[in-house]
Amino acid sequence: MCLGVPGRVLEIDGLTARVEFFGIEREVRLDIVDEPVAEGDYVLNHVGFAIRRIPEEEVAETLALYDQILAELDREDLMAQDVRSEMGLAGQRSEGEASDG
Repeated sequence: MCLGVPGRVLEIDGLTARVEFFGIEREVRLDIVDEPVAEGDYVLNHVGFAIRRIPEEEVAETLALYDQILAELDREDLMAQDVRSEMGLAGQRSEGEASDG
């Protein structure tokens, strides 16, 4: 399964942007995004590339959906695993999970 993750563009330097995903900042390439992106815009990221600028009127709904995915789906769920992987959280525990040590 492949799933992009929405994030807010914080800074743009040529074809690279610093993007914040639910409190985590990552570098994202802008080479293939569907339309021009500016600081403050939201983009859908997939494997380090912005693939779509999220229209302003869709941002709140999109973020709410991903909040729900991250909050309600357990670590065994493939969609939640894909979202966490995209965000670089694959090895991290979600809130409420007990430590092994």
